Formats: sequence, C-alpha cells, structure tokens
Amino acid sequence: MAILSKFTVTVTKDEIKDRLDRYLISRLMNEFVPQGGLSRSYVQRLITENNVLLNGNPTKSHHIIHEGDIIEIEFPGPKELHILPEDIPLNIVFEDEYIMVVNKPAGMVVHPAPGNYSGTLVNAMLYHCSNLAERHGNQQSAEGGFRPGIVHRIDKDTSGLLVVAKDEHILALLAKQFKNRTIRRKYIALVKGIMQLDEGDIKLPIGRDKRNRQKMAVTYALGKEAMTHYKVLKRFKDFTMVELTLGTGRTHQIRVHMAYMGHPVLGDSRYGGTGKIGRQALHAQTLGFSHPVTKKYIEFSSPLPRDMEELICG
Repeated sequence: MAILSKFTVTVTKDEIKDRLDRYLISRLMNEFVPQGGLSRSYVQRLITENNVLLNGNPTKSHHIIHEGDIIEIEFPGPKELHILPEDIPLNIVFEDEYIMVVNKPAGMVVHPAPGNYSGTLVNAMLYHCSNLAERHGNQQSAEGGFRPGIVHRIDKDTSGLLVVAKDEHILALLAKQFKNRTIRRKYIALVKGIMQLDEGDIKLPIGRDKRNRQKMAVTYALGKEAMTHYKVLKRFKDFTMVELTLGTGRTHQIRVHMAYMGHPVLGDSRYGGTGKIGRQALHAQTLGFSHPVTKKYIEFSSPLPRDMEELICG
C-alpha cells in the first residue's frame, strides 16, 4: 500500500490566474525548493490520476484557477516506499560507526521526494551503508520525502559538506546542535559586483515571496529571523569572493541575503545572479560540531569545486 502525503492550498488574490498545472508547478516548487521542485509531467500525472481535487472535485490540467479555490493534493509514494540503493560515488570526508561527513557535488538532490526518487544522496548512502533504512525506519517525512540520517540539507545546486547520522539517536543529538545553533557552518560564494565593506552582519527576516512562489524573500510581515555574517576574501574585476557564516539556517538564506544586498550569487538565476557559471557559485566549505558520542569538537573543510576555481583563476 502506498503511503500518501497530503497538501492543501487556497488560491489568494495576489496569485495570478493561470492553468491549474502551471500554478501547481510554481506553488509546489516553493514547498519542495531544496529538491529543485516538481516536474510538469509529474504534476500533470497527479491531476490525471485524480490525486488533485479542486474545491473537492477531480479536474483537468488546463482548468483556470481563481481566488478562493481550494486545491487538495495527495502524493503517492512508491509502492511500499522502497527507496532503492544506487551505486553512486560518494566523496566521504569522514566516517565512523555513528556518522558520515559527505562532500556533496553540485547537481545532486539530498533526499528523495515526490517525483524524484532516484539519483539522490540518500540513494547513494543506502548503497554505501546497507542497514541505514532499517536503523531509521522506512518512513516518509512530512513533505513526502524519505531521508534517513539527513540532519540538514543544502540546495541541489550548492556543493559542499553535509553530516549524516547512522541511527535515530545520533540523528536527534545532531539535530539538537543545529537547533541550539552550535554547529559551525561556513560557505564560500562568488557574488556579483564589488562589495565595498570588508565584513558585516546581515540581519533580515526571510519568508515566502508572495509574488513568486518559487522564491524566498526578505519580508518583515511573514519572515523568520535570519542572520548571515559576511567577510570579503578577494575582489575581482566584476565579482567578489566572500566567506559567509550562518547564524540561522533558513531556506535559501545566503542567496536571498546577498541578492537583497545587491550582490546575488553568480549563476543564481532565481535571484538575479546570472552568467559565468552553470549553477549558483556557492560552496559549503566548513562544517564543525561536537561528535554526538565522544563529545569532541571536530571540524572539516572542503576545497572549492573546479567550476568555482576556474572562475577565480580566470
């Protein structure tokens, strides 16, 4: 029996009238941002198979939505929710019987979610650590994804370091460190333009962008506290290399903060940083935390990936 994850949305007056399928692609992109959104074919299949109800009734992809419409979506997971192990190479920086620290390449989704059940970091981890699913339980997350051991995420097109827990107890201990903000996380970004100040703090709340459901935004009305410290490492002809330290962990935090400051991350077309590179030039370089068992502080660093190095070297 497939496990279902349900999602309900009410169309607001601020949202442009559009076809149901196009609206859902945009709207659900906002909910599944870390996984890179949902494909059009997947959304259309949901509608065709009556997993989408409009005001309580089945409907068609081309139906035009209006203010006040209530849309209910059910996401069917794979049968029995068996996520398959896949022989995908992993760059493992550290591993013991409790945790793994992995250097994720740009382009890899962290965990499976509706419409994207293969090729993820979790698929690779299940192959590398065969008992991972049994130690975590074969269950979906609230969004319909399956993520055994995933303590935190980075965007599909961001590269860099992630820590993975090998059982539920270790997962809880690491999650507590993230909640208490004792994890040390530093990123390297190449941003558009020349930043004038050498360093500073960006303290601006982040929430959903009302005008574009595919984006996050600085918003005082609905946003949550977000803090990013930046430090200029080097200035180039038309871009700046910066080190960024997270004080909080909001979705797209660095990308939104830098874009708001007028210096979007290069290659980040969603937030205005087009050109020079095929993805956002953002790399999770440093990750430090207390080992959940030994309590010893450990820290790891990852070299810049080749595409960012090539931009720097010109």
